[in-house]
Amino acid sequence: MLEALIAGQTDSKEPATMAHGRLHATPAELEAALRSRVTAHHRFMLRLHLGQIDSIEEAIASIDKQVNDHDQHFRAAIELLKSVPWVGSLAAEVIVSEIGVEMDRFRTAGNLVSWAGFCPKNDESAGKRRSRRLKAGAPWLKTTLVQCAWGA
Repeated sequence: MLEALIAGQTDSKEPATMAHGRLHATPAELEAALRSRVTAHHRFMLRLHLGQIDSIEEAIASIDKQVNDHDQHFRAAIELLKSVPWVGSLAAEVIVSEIGVEMDRFRTAGNLVSWAGFCPKNDESAGKRRSRRLKAGAPWLKTTLVQCAWGA
């Protein structure tokens, strides 16, 4: 329908019937607005934006293909993570890309938790407790793990 609107070949009544039920404008007002408001310049700008969206989607598909072609080294770790409930393909890929597969750099699980930013500060002095907020940590990893936890 959007392509027909851009080309100027749409019946103005069709989009007006698709309006949300809580809209205050009447269908006749919507028809009049659609008939008079979409100019040649608007059509040009819509074509331009749709072209940008298409090129971005092509770039994303190309990047996804490149990533899938070069992740054999990490595929076993990704498949293992995907076996955890509520961890999908994208979440597993983010976790592996942020942490890696070599756990030698973390002496303990607590070091990993602290590096990821899930360890609250223990800021206490002279019996006064100050902020216990979580530190920043790895933002992509933190967001992904929180979303997986919400799912669980």
